[in-house]
Amino acid sequence: MEPESKWGGSISMKGAILVALVSLVVGLGISGSLDWLSPGRAVNFLGDAGSPESRLSGGLPDFVTLAKKMKPLVVNISTTQVSEGRGGGQEFGSPFGGEDDQFNDFWKRFFGGPTPRGPQRQRSLGSGFIIDSDGSILTNNHVVENASKIVVKLSDDQEYEAKVIGRDAKTDVAVIKINAKSSLPAASFGDSDKLEVGEWVVAIGNPFGLDSTVTSGIVSAKGRHIGQGPYDNFIQTDASINPGNSGGPLINLRGEIVGINTAIFSRTGGNMGIGFAIPINLVKELLPQLRGKGKVTRGFLGVLIQKVSPEIADSLGLDKAQGALVANVSKDGPAEKAGVKVGDVIVEFDGNPVKDSGDLPIIVARTPVDKKVRMKLVRDKKEITLGVAVGELKDEEVVASAPEKGELGLTVQRLTPQMAESLGLEKAEGVVVSAVEPGSAADDAGIRRGDVLMEIDRRPIRNLDEYRKSVAAIKKGRGVLFLVRRGESTLFLALKPQR
Repeated sequence: MEPESKWGGSISMKGAILVALVSLVVGLGISGSLDWLSPGRAVNFLGDAGSPESRLSGGLPDFVTLAKKMKPLVVNISTTQVSEGRGGGQEFGSPFGGEDDQFNDFWKRFFGGPTPRGPQRQRSLGSGFIIDSDGSILTNNHVVENASKIVVKLSDDQEYEAKVIGRDAKTDVAVIKINAKSSLPAASFGDSDKLEVGEWVVAIGNPFGLDSTVTSGIVSAKGRHIGQGPYDNFIQTDASINPGNSGGPLINLRGEIVGINTAIFSRTGGNMGIGFAIPINLVKELLPQLRGKGKVTRGFLGVLIQKVSPEIADSLGLDKAQGALVANVSKDGPAEKAGVKVGDVIVEFDGNPVKDSGDLPIIVARTPVDKKVRMKLVRDKKEITLGVAVGELKDEEVVASAPEKGELGLTVQRLTPQMAESLGLEKAEGVVVSAVEPGSAADDAGIRRGDVLMEIDRRPIRNLDEYRKSVAAIKKGRGVLFLVRRGESTLFLALKPQR
């Protein structure tokens, strides 16, 4: 999946399928991180979770009791934002935000004039749930981001203006607070790590502005990556989630919150049986910082990583396609100081196995800044251990994952000093791809004109002569590992030559 916009809209998949953030648009816009919880009046009403009788009524889950007990915890959140209208005779704004040629044509055809100039008020709806009797509420960051006014409506229709206590855009989590007239009921958190695929869950929220809507389903999958960032680890559910459900709770049959409903996978913008929730265990880790200092501080390693595909594993002589392949190392970062090199495969960090490249950013982010940890990696088919002092991830820094694809069908040329300068390279070393044969394996793999080939099978490519020798040494049918410079990034491509 490739995101069209970060948390503010939909995500396109193969040009047709959308993953839409579930906040409801009203008017002309879109809205859309504990001191460990000591809940006020925690709701845990279904008794011993190990007893089937405590969870089932007449052979089915007791959704009636669950809904009655949980609905008072769920709130409706409405926000107002003010944005500057563009105006002008040729500019037409979409009610869904951003550019929309179809809407431009519609507006011109039926209204004949430009969009209004000056500040524009945008309103949106979302959901949230109470986590403390003092009025602290958990929701999505995209529900309250850039809001000039936030109004919370409780289940008894009382309304309060809320303020943001803390938020984290990277995980789309926010804490807001209201000053209620009396003590409020507070949610009880479950253990999202113990969720089982097939387990019953319930979602409560305000889809399309319909307050306190209850839907049910099962856990469809865990650990989903939907292209929203390096910390993707979503719970997938078929409980109906629609625009307006953003920030609402995903609840197990014990009456415990196990996730925050965040996104949907849809062709139409409505529910199609695939929704995503942030695991509550991830949120638990963020809450002390969000409530204490309003933001989240994360560990930083300083590497660009990519997935170890079967082809790359074969090229590196690995037994399994697992771990995180280092495609680049940040200058003067913790990894460089520890001795990490491009081409290393990180398989363990601070005692935590790295089974997939997506595991590493989450593990590193959870590690306290300045903590010294041991890291296991594979280099030249040998496992080594390095010590590293974890740094702090700054706002301007990102944890990136490079794509991977594969194959030959290339035309290359010498990298001149002028070309190197235009590409932002310090040295004119390597060869540059001047053409890729359409339909070739290289084309299918994603090799692009302008890519700089820096290594073949871990051997440096400094000039055309070295390139020719390395290509001539490629054995038929064996995977070949290319190190490519693209823009300011480097990535590995595992190729299977066609001969």
